Amino acid sequence: MNLTIAIGEINTLRVERDTDYGLYLRAENFEEVLLPNIYVMEDEMPIGAEIEVFVYTDSEDRPVATTKMPYAKLGEFGYFTVVDYKQYGAFVNWGLPKDLFVPLSQQKCYFHIGSKYILRVCLDAETGRLYGTHKIGKWLSYEPKDLKKNQQVNVLVISQTPLGFKVIVENKYEGMLFDNEIFEQLKVGDKKVAYVKKIRNDGKLDLSLQPIGKKATANIFEKKLLKVLEESGGVMPFNSKSKADEIMKTFSMSKKNFKRSLTSLISTKKIASDEHGIKLL
Repeated sequence: MNLTIAIGEINTLRVERDTDYGLYLRAENFEEVLLPNIYVMEDEMPIGAEIEVFVYTDSEDRPVATTKMPYAKLGEFGYFTVVDYKQYGAFVNWGLPKDLFVPLSQQKCYFHIGSKYILRVCLDAETGRLYGTHKIGKWLSYEPKDLKKNQQVNVLVISQTPLGFKVIVENKYEGMLFDNEIFEQLKVGDKKVAYVKKIRNDGKLDLSLQPIGKKATANIFEKKLLKVLEESGGVMPFNSKSKADEIMKTFSMSKKNFKRSLTSLISTKKIASDEHGIKLL
């Protein structure tokens, strides 16, 4: 249970009392927030129960709770669509009834309705209002002391470069996925699991979508091949002589990794291969 009510975050709060407008929830310090009737599930929210809710501010800047979760919480980055634009700023859809405001001062370029932008969710300490910022650079750290080589991390793809795709790692750090190590289609806004290959001297991270090391990588590709084969009914017209572009399109891996996986799976008698293709055993 939360000690205090935290705007922009998931809170665990106790159901304190029922009113005509909804349930009032409280934290340990007896702060209260309204959960409107639209989100109330009576059978699951009796008086005294502790429930998880997201807290933000309504159109009158009053704290309000919801059981819906936004696309990104306070301190997180997301890829948001602009739904309205005013002289003083833009509004983006972040998955809640009240859109997230992006002040004009927080836009690196003029936003356009229907376009999507990578933003960070921030809190104005003076007003208690949540807002989005397009100026994300100042929120990134280049001291990844809590990371190590081959560690699994969550990443958000934020842009494509001549070398590959730039990503935000764990909502804190800047990283890069290089084109020659990507075996699937990526686009801005994608969220992926990646692995730390190298921590550079400048604090930026080189990453891979596969675990580091031949054995770990081999296991990943073997599992992927088996999964695609199973989903295709256990038989597919592919073998070691198949074209590289067809293998990439179907299995999201290079021909080299496909052949390695094929050899391993045949040796362990999980699949069989002939001139017509492969099949599960």
